[in-house]
Amino acid sequence: MRRFVEWGAAIALALLWFVAGLWKLSDVTQTQVRLTQLLVPQPLSLAAALGLGTTETFAGLLLLLPAWRRWGAWLSGFLLGVFMAYVGYNYRALTGADCTCFPWLKEAIGPMFFVRDGALMGLALLAGWWAAPSRNPRRAAATLAAVAVLAGGWFALDRSRNPGAMVEHASITADDRPLSLKQGRVFLYFFNPLCPHCFQAAQAMSRLTWQATIVGLPTQDFEQGREFFRSAGVTQAQLSPDAGKLRQSFPFRDVPYAVAVENGRVREKLVFFEEPELAATLRRLGFAR
Repeated sequence: MRRFVEWGAAIALALLWFVAGLWKLSDVTQTQVRLTQLLVPQPLSLAAALGLGTTETFAGLLLLLPAWRRWGAWLSGFLLGVFMAYVGYNYRALTGADCTCFPWLKEAIGPMFFVRDGALMGLALLAGWWAAPSRNPRRAAATLAAVAVLAGGWFALDRSRNPGAMVEHASITADDRPLSLKQGRVFLYFFNPLCPHCFQAAQAMSRLTWQATIVGLPTQDFEQGREFFRSAGVTQAQLSPDAGKLRQSFPFRDVPYAVAVENGRVREKLVFFEEPELAATLRRLGFAR
């Protein structure tokens, strides 16, 4: 019975860590975005994204191998404790924020966050309580290094995605008129009118002096797009119904998301909209001053 409980808890927790860790590593940029939305400073978000993805994947490996299971249980308990301590410290600011720790779990931060992570900590205790003492730390360290190499490879792939490519569409519709994407600077801003992060980004954009055409592309609730920009103070933005068409060329997971296009060529894709980084990026590109 003890072995059954140990193996069941270890396998369940290992699968959770594998999915969470590999999901984070498969799209490091979007993981950075989610972390910054959870108040991780942007300069630390890359290290946090790579570190979390690597550590969670490594914890899953440790739990699956009986020789390292106790270490895996300790590491799991440590990670869960850090998560709960961080959210607890920032609880007032994070209450209601999306806590997408696993791809299938959409949960707002609230009391149930602590219940869920407490239950997972119980699984870690069950997995390690009857496990044999762990051994062979050198081989475990080599396994961690291999996971880190995997993380580095995914990161390199993530950063190599086609900046500088030509846009596929010559024009789109904006404010009921054709707008060329082959001439001049066009800032394509994908947003959800009901998304608070999108609204904060638009407010930051409103404080800039633009040298580009801003095109808003609502991913839903198109009719609310005009009021969204008016409330945010972006009075010069044009509204386009072509978000679906352009999203085929610029796939992304979450909004806000933007693409800076100049004379038909993609200059940069933006997923961070915090200041002062946003203004610095747009000034470097020549899209604002």
